[in-house]
Amino acid sequence: VGGAFGIVLRTGAIESGIMRVIALTNGREILLIPILVVLFSLGGAVFGMGEEAIPFVMILVPMFIAMGYDAVVGIMCSYVSTQIGFGSSWQNPFGLAVAQGVAGIPVMSGAWFRIPLWIFFTGLTIVFTMRYAVKIKKDPKLSVAYESDEEYRKEFAKNGKEMPPFTLGHKLVLLTVAACMVWTIWGVISEGYYIPEIASQFFVMGLVSGIIGVVFKLNDMKVNDIAKSFDHGAADLLGAAMCVGMAQGIIIILGGTSATDGTVLNTILHSISDGMQNFPPVISAWFMYIFQSVFNFFVVSGSGQAALTMPIMAPFSDLIGLSKQATVMAFQFGDGFTNMITPTSGVLIAVLGVSRIPYDKWFRWAWKFILLLVIVGFLLLIPTVLVPMNGF
Repeated sequence: VGGAFGIVLRTGAIESGIMRVIALTNGREILLIPILVVLFSLGGAVFGMGEEAIPFVMILVPMFIAMGYDAVVGIMCSYVSTQIGFGSSWQNPFGLAVAQGVAGIPVMSGAWFRIPLWIFFTGLTIVFTMRYAVKIKKDPKLSVAYESDEEYRKEFAKNGKEMPPFTLGHKLVLLTVAACMVWTIWGVISEGYYIPEIASQFFVMGLVSGIIGVVFKLNDMKVNDIAKSFDHGAADLLGAAMCVGMAQGIIIILGGTSATDGTVLNTILHSISDGMQNFPPVISAWFMYIFQSVFNFFVVSGSGQAALTMPIMAPFSDLIGLSKQATVMAFQFGDGFTNMITPTSGVLIAVLGVSRIPYDKWFRWAWKFILLLVIVGFLLLIPTVLVPMNGF
């Protein structure tokens, strides 16, 4: 994917398109934030969008920086929004459906409660992001990403006077990118495409974009420039790819994610569940939420976490008189929201890598938003405990 976008960036279509969007919005750029947050949150809620957000981040981050915001706004409007949808979904097949299936309750049950939750959390994200964006627009130096965004600003300053017009070639490249996005979403939803298939789709996108660039002589592209720009784009993601591999290493150290083997991970899981048996239902739901949040550090896969934790948590909820919907909700909140800050999440590390933001700086900003989500999550778990929800 990085190599493919290296080709797209070499054509200059992204920069030209960004400047075109800025000209069209004419001071109303901030209206893009609620539109993008809703779209990406919907993607997370409906089909578990996560990894698919990485290519969008590569487009949106420089766009928002060019508009006078920062990389954080771009990440909030893309990857973070997908995780908001993931954590408040009513039908996500990769996390919620697995958890409900293991718990023995119907898929889509509780949707009457979860859909308003999704609306609420999505609205909360919009308000939080817009308030931050307005502050950064007034004083960019307040951004935690101010230093890391400097490279983008230098590129815009260098190309500002030499920016080519928005030609037919640029439009065809952007149309190719848009078609690839549609193709990817269709493949994920209808055909179950995952990383290998998505990588193949974007390779095709990059190749087609390179051919267009050569034919229309965008940025004076030659045939050899297709290979050179692919190499450069892939190199940009090498560090992020190595971090993803190291992040997965902790799972190997703990014995893997099998629910039936005698691993260190399963021992930790069983011991914690035993320790919660004497708590009142509301307190137990809160501890489940905390546990799922911490456990997400070790197993960042939503379906993997559901498969490991729900076989123990669901019967345990029956023993203490806790609604299984509350148990599933605790899993949803704990899994979805902490994905935005978990350092073992390969997707988060990749997103920060392509955005050029060091993890420590992202953490320094994101913990406030995560804390807000955690507090609201605690409060919203109360009605799931007090109101009978099983089967609805």
